[in-house]
Amino acid sequence: MIVGLTGGIGSGKSTVIQFFENYNNVAVYIADVEAKKLIHTSKVIQQKIIENFGKEAYSEGVLNRKYLADIVFTNKEKLTVLNSIIHPEVKKDFLNFSLKQNNQSYVIYESALLFETQNNTIFDKIICVSAPLEVRIERVIQRDGITREEALRRVSNQMSQNKKILQSHYHIENIDLNTTRNHVDRIHNILTKTLT
Repeated sequence: MIVGLTGGIGSGKSTVIQFFENYNNVAVYIADVEAKKLIHTSKVIQQKIIENFGKEAYSEGVLNRKYLADIVFTNKEKLTVLNSIIHPEVKKDFLNFSLKQNNQSYVIYESALLFETQNNTIFDKIICVSAPLEVRIERVIQRDGITREEALRRVSNQMSQNKKILQSHYHIENIDLNTTRNHVDRIHNILTKTLT
């Protein structure tokens, strides 16, 4: 079984994924982490980024993240272009990864942009993680060391939480850790059909 896990920036997907990683019969693929690897190892991605964003996008084979972020977080069209370069390669990498997980009950693919990249069709079930807007903004400010305005801009560049929740099979509101852990346990039990 292939399970998608999504949620907006600052919703706490990483926390939820850590709970799922505690089960020894679940394989986890974190799209953002793997994308960062592919950005440096995939010649296809590097060539297309340079073609679309200029040679300044890379410095000695290393992505100039600040340069690229300054472009894509102020221009939705450029963000769409970047996603159209990276996400097909990540999807291919994930499908290869999931084929090797025969001994697991299910595989989780974690991505903030599950619906935006039209990847939702490959999943048997989808889990959406959410949190109130102010909590999300505060988390992003703390995590990335950015201003409130920058955090709001990043939030507004994503699909609304409500749309994601409506298209998901399960919903975890991630405010209190104990409640979140209980939700994860319940969903895991349903997915593995070991309800107690």
